[in-house]
Amino acid sequence: MSRRILKHSFSLLHVDYVRLDNKWNYTNIVSPYYRLYLIDEGEGLVSNSESTVKLEPGYIYLIPSFTLCNLHCERSLGQYFIQFFEESSDGISLFYNNRSIMKLKASLLDLENFKRILAINRGRGINRSDNPKVYEKNVYYKEYQELNSMQSMSAFMETQGIILQLASRFLTPETFEQNKLSSIPSKVLDAISYIQVNLHENLTVKLLAERANQHPDYFSRLFYQYTGERPLSYINDKRIERAQYLITTTNMPYSDIAKETGFENVPYFSKIFKKLTGMTPSGYKKKNQNINTV
Repeated sequence: MSRRILKHSFSLLHVDYVRLDNKWNYTNIVSPYYRLYLIDEGEGLVSNSESTVKLEPGYIYLIPSFTLCNLHCERSLGQYFIQFFEESSDGISLFYNNRSIMKLKASLLDLENFKRILAINRGRGINRSDNPKVYEKNVYYKEYQELNSMQSMSAFMETQGIILQLASRFLTPETFEQNKLSSIPSKVLDAISYIQVNLHENLTVKLLAERANQHPDYFSRLFYQYTGERPLSYINDKRIERAQYLITTTNMPYSDIAKETGFENVPYFSKIFKKLTGMTPSGYKKKNQNINTV
């Protein structure tokens, strides 16, 4: 019998039930955490450049981290929501190959799970402001994550289980390639983990190949075979994800963010940032300062 080790865990940020109106109307939202919605009344829209998804009663929605989207409500919307961070031992997200807005018909169990996680995590709503300029700051993230360590072990494990159960509803064959994940060689997984914790260092294909005791060309081909990206492209993706997080949650100057994410200077950092996100760092910061969102 095969043994499968669960590599993913979740850190709860916010959970609540809210009634929204036409003030819930925000564009170009990109957050470093996941959003789960369950709608029980009214309607709204979540959209991006690729699709528009209707928010309607009886459905659940998942918006993975770093997924660009717009939120809109014309009249009213009743919404359960959960916001959470994802952590994985190998640095691979459950939705690494699908950063899109997902929608499924809700079951009675889904609704009970939302109600239950809210019941065991009272006071975890966005109680300061629904403006990311106010609450999307690293100091507040740490404050809410510290609440997780204060939970009883039973509540902590139940919270983990509910988030995992709700997220698993979206793990269809189209969104999750299990065979691909399970067959990744240990040398590639080790490189991914090393990249995740050393983004500020001078990461090169030669360095990663030497750690794997392989020729750089062979290592690069192997990495591409199992991740779909060349090593340097993957490194830049992860560096820009980290930069998005720092821009959103801190007031660090771009020179410090560039250094923290391993770019040799601000112009090169800005060039790669715009290439991967379609916005300059300053444009991204401005967009995130001008939105109010749940």
